[in-house]
Amino acid sequence: MAVTDQIPTNSGFHARSTGAEVLAEHELAGKTAIVTGGYSGIGLETTRALAAKGVAVIVPVRSPAKAEKSLEGIEGVRLLPLDLAALGSVRRFAASMLDSLQRLDMLINNAGIMACPEARVGPGWESQFGVNHMGHFALTTALLPLLERTPGARVVALSSTGHKITDIRWDDIQFERDAYNKWTAYGQAKTANALFANGLSRRLKGAGGSAFAVHPGGIFTPLQRHLPKEEMIALGWLGEDGEPSELAKAGFKSPEQGCSTTLWAATSPALAGKPGVYCEDCDIAAPTDPESPTARYRGVNAHACSDESAERLWSISEALLAEA
Repeated sequence: MAVTDQIPTNSGFHARSTGAEVLAEHELAGKTAIVTGGYSGIGLETTRALAAKGVAVIVPVRSPAKAEKSLEGIEGVRLLPLDLAALGSVRRFAASMLDSLQRLDMLINNAGIMACPEARVGPGWESQFGVNHMGHFALTTALLPLLERTPGARVVALSSTGHKITDIRWDDIQFERDAYNKWTAYGQAKTANALFANGLSRRLKGAGGSAFAVHPGGIFTPLQRHLPKEEMIALGWLGEDGEPSELAKAGFKSPEQGCSTTLWAATSPALAGKPGVYCEDCDIAAPTDPESPTARYRGVNAHACSDESAERLWSISEALLAEA
């Protein structure tokens, strides 16, 4: 898969489609899904939409009390402990899934952190790379036997237009040499999410599974919790009064709309035979057009679609996990 494979399908959906609309024609009763971060923001709406279609949804939780409150009244949801920043927790969760599930139709790697202060997780990994990429890498690779025995299994990795900030910092992934920059670290993690879907798609192909990366769109969710109001004003997301700016009102999605590309990637027959692609607005994203006024927030950059980079990152991630 390369950037030349990024050809929109004209899906019939759009930026404002909701998750419920995307799933309306699908028969999903009896299927099983795991949604990381499935009790907050767009993850909560992903869980809600899947459960409404009869999917048995497992939501890994780091904050049980918060999760129980958020998911109250949603039928068919099971909560189990998981902390993506702690490999022991990831391994225990995966082992329990391998023991208790017969199938896993959808693994939606939705959880993440954004632009947070410098921190280290696991054996010293930079936290955004460690949680957003390595935590999900450890989880997904541990669940591969379950995915491989489920016909048509799909894995969805939540990337972001933030991938445009930077390629993988191959010579200093963990910011051990250079000063930490929260946005560069976020961009690297989102590029890693896209490359992970690329690499995973080849590993699932023999069993009939597939993987996709998605950009959900701009959405106000708890993901922004580390950003001070002043920074969001400077970014143009908020006005001086602290309310959403006109730019945000025009371009940002609701959480119900924000989950739609995830759910489209998890279910759409239009993606058959197109493994590893990067999606946005309920379709395959076109390559970034550098001449377009929307280049900063639409399309996918070539560095996030490179088979060579995906395999290089996969090897590095395997080595990091083996050393942890």
